[in-house]
Amino acid sequence: MKISTNELVLASMFTAVMCTLTILVRIFQPVILIPFSLQPLVMLLAACLLSPPAAFLSMLAYLFLGLLGLPVFSVPPYGGPAYVFIPSFGFLLGFPPAAWLQSRLIRRNNFANFVLAGLAGIAVYYAVGLPYIYLIMKFYLGNTLNILQVIKIGFIPFIGFDLLKLILASLLAVELSRRLAVRRGI
Repeated sequence: MKISTNELVLASMFTAVMCTLTILVRIFQPVILIPFSLQPLVMLLAACLLSPPAAFLSMLAYLFLGLLGLPVFSVPPYGGPAYVFIPSFGFLLGFPPAAWLQSRLIRRNNFANFVLAGLAGIAVYYAVGLPYIYLIMKFYLGNTLNILQVIKIGFIPFIGFDLLKLILASLLAVELSRRLAVRRGI
């Protein structure tokens, strides 16, 4: 699928919004293992408004900017290749495929469709992020933990907020898709 110039501009905008909101949120919160962020909100909204390839590329561009060393990630070192050793990095790795799948599942620009597709997107980034936490914590940091502990630190504290972000993203997407004349085919 070819990406139009308009959609490429929108994808770039979502990459910029992801970087900006991540930096702003980290200024106002303490450093914790898996930080609260607005990144899922941006990913969910991008997937609602962009085609699958554009949504994927938008999130991939964010990852590349951070891995190249720009300080756009949530916790120290904030960027660079060493960030792959941060336990929460797996969630970021899950954003491109989550955005692609969510966007692919959207058939109509309505709230219910956005929510249902967004649930699939959330499932994807948790399916990547939770095993990543386990692998980094166990094999890199040397912590002995089990799957239940991973769920306690990486899922339970955040899933409620992510569902609220999904509702907000879906509400925004209904209005923005109308104003931006985003078209979805059946």
